[in-house]
Amino acid sequence: MKSTKTKQPLTLLVLRDAQHSVKQIHISKPLLIIVPTVAILSLTGLIISMQVHSSQAISKMEQEMNLQNIANHQMEITVSNREEAISRLQNEIIQLSTDAHDMKDKMQRVSELEEELQTFIKKNDTSMIPDEVSSKSPTTNLANDLSTHVGGEFIAVQTSDIIDLSQETKDDFEEIRKLIHSMENNIPRTLEKAQATQDMLAGIPNMWPTSSHVISSSFGYRKDPFTRGAAYHAGIDISGNTGDPVYAAGAGKVLHAEQLGARGLYIQIEHPNGLQTSYMHLSKIEVAVGDLISKGEVIGKLGNTGRSTGAHLHFQVEKKNKAVNPLPYIK
Repeated sequence: MKSTKTKQPLTLLVLRDAQHSVKQIHISKPLLIIVPTVAILSLTGLIISMQVHSSQAISKMEQEMNLQNIANHQMEITVSNREEAISRLQNEIIQLSTDAHDMKDKMQRVSELEEELQTFIKKNDTSMIPDEVSSKSPTTNLANDLSTHVGGEFIAVQTSDIIDLSQETKDDFEEIRKLIHSMENNIPRTLEKAQATQDMLAGIPNMWPTSSHVISSSFGYRKDPFTRGAAYHAGIDISGNTGDPVYAAGAGKVLHAEQLGARGLYIQIEHPNGLQTSYMHLSKIEVAVGDLISKGEVIGKLGNTGRSTGAHLHFQVEKKNKAVNPLPYIK
């Protein structure tokens, strides 16, 4: 009986409206269970499929977003590095410009010094060049790190300013190049002139030749100490002690270094501009013919050789082989 009831179909009454008749639909119980089940399963499958698809789409979007974030981060790093590089380049250009200005000023100063040297050479053909010429920078009590002594209003630097500064720096270096080229051509000739002038000035016999400054006989006409008659004295006699050093009155080349008659032991030195000096009555000669002598160099010892009445130095200056008064030179 129970199995028979189970197999009996279910009757569904479909009421549409008052004008239509009632329809009866007979559905077996298994079909009534299977249809909803299939519908539920289909709906569940659809939902699961949509969830999987959504999950894949979300995962893909997350990957794309991650890649985009990485790209953005890399772009930020690139932009940051680029800005840092630009800032560093700007600082280097500014520093280069500062160095160029400093170098330009120094080169200009060197050029001015060269002109001063040339003027000095022209003005001092017959005067002494100082032994030392020192150029000292002004002293200061500030600390060595001058970067701590700065200030002022901050003004942002624009790209156009850097471009202009770069061009100015290029122009400065071009001027420096021209200055260096000019100096390369001029300075060697200036140095040659300076050396020639220095040699000429050093060769002027204007240094007193002994430690003693006592003149025992002057230049010109006098009474001869031996004959007691009038005689012409071609130099000056400087009294001193035998063995006192005798100095070269000027730089030059030794022409004679020997003993000769009335001159006794004597030395003759040739100087620029046709000048010659002679040192007579020496007790000792300490140079040889052909030696190049510096001004103030010891060339011999004071003595009493030759035609002499006592220890002294006969000092004589000749210009173009004519004896002249030595005092205007060494006084």
